[in-house]
Amino acid sequence: MTITEKILAAHSGKEQVSAGELINAKVDLLLANDITAPIAITEFKKIGAKDVFDRERIAFIPDHFAPQKDIKAAEQCKMLRDFSKEYNLGLYFEVGRMGVEHALLPEQGLVVPGDLVIGADSHTCTYGALGAFSTGVGSTDVASAMATGECWFKVPESIKFIYYGKLNKWVSGKDLILHTIGDIGVDGALYMAMEFEGETIASLPMSGRLTMCNMAIEAGGKNGIIVPDEITEHYVKGRAKREYKFYSSDKDATYAEIKEYDCSKIPPTVSCPHLPSNTKPATELSSVTIDQVVVGSCTNGRIEDLREAAGIIKGKKVNPDTRMIVIPATQQIYLQAVKEGLAEIFVEADAVFSTPTCGPCLGGHMGILAKGEKAIATTNRNFVGRMGHPESEVYLSNPAVAAASAVLGRIGTPEEVI
Repeated sequence: MTITEKILAAHSGKEQVSAGELINAKVDLLLANDITAPIAITEFKKIGAKDVFDRERIAFIPDHFAPQKDIKAAEQCKMLRDFSKEYNLGLYFEVGRMGVEHALLPEQGLVVPGDLVIGADSHTCTYGALGAFSTGVGSTDVASAMATGECWFKVPESIKFIYYGKLNKWVSGKDLILHTIGDIGVDGALYMAMEFEGETIASLPMSGRLTMCNMAIEAGGKNGIIVPDEITEHYVKGRAKREYKFYSSDKDATYAEIKEYDCSKIPPTVSCPHLPSNTKPATELSSVTIDQVVVGSCTNGRIEDLREAAGIIKGKKVNPDTRMIVIPATQQIYLQAVKEGLAEIFVEADAVFSTPTCGPCLGGHMGILAKGEKAIATTNRNFVGRMGHPESEVYLSNPAVAAASAVLGRIGTPEEVI
């Protein structure tokens, strides 16, 4: 079996499962945010559930429109707070303690290797970086799981992606996953497990692994996953709130396809509007002027991402025709950025340094684009109207390219500003 099949088998009480099989499995953790939890709460009440299955396994994180941007957002967030009080939930994260959900839960040790995690948010696939099976589901599935602690799945087929070769300078996990999506397309792994391995992945830091698994959904993947190793152990040891188990894929496991990439040939990569698969080398886009730069999100809002962007922009200024918004993904990352002087670097460069929020990534708040405006962002999606007006444009990149573009006022590379 593959690692995905092993985790699903263990959680469904079976010795073995195979691709295409329908199973009912126990969940270790479920999560929802201020957009999706209110729907789940409404459905939970509608089915007449008397109680939740476990008060310490349900995470409610208001991060999309929080800090609350308007009355409607405030009402949504209040539903989470009231329900959490009513059922005495242990994992409700109020503003001031919250962060972007998919950065917060691994950081706090609430997701661990071997887990089965569902979330009413498509980027729940992030936690595969820890060797967990995690996937996004609908709010009604979350409602059912809140009551029963279980969810149904069709066991996905797996595609193995093997990465070898040394990474070029300024190339990171973001570039690897953008390159991969550019190769296979936004439906190239539809309802499949994307298993990332190879010598390049073996040396990739956890921040890069989280970024890669985060964007598995942009290729249509059911989940992204990396077999845990010493880097995983180093990350989870000391922060894990529960016992964990490392699973691995058998050598004779069945894969629908195996793809290989020579990472020495992958340059800093940018996704152009309006699909993550519309990729080009950053060097080919120097004619694209930029109105807004966003560094943050569940994809690239970790401390390593902020360090990378700060290293590029230190001692320089954001182009006067461009605005830059930097959003640490959690309070802990925010505080670390302050302690390391990163916040000062950004502010002195004329960038905005924001409290944790999903904010502009989904066109929520804190950076909406007007008609005709163009942004480059370290976020995960660039669909039509994703960050604001339907006639605005979003380009996706790693933090180094985003920071360089902020200085240049156009899409550019770190080499051009250092």
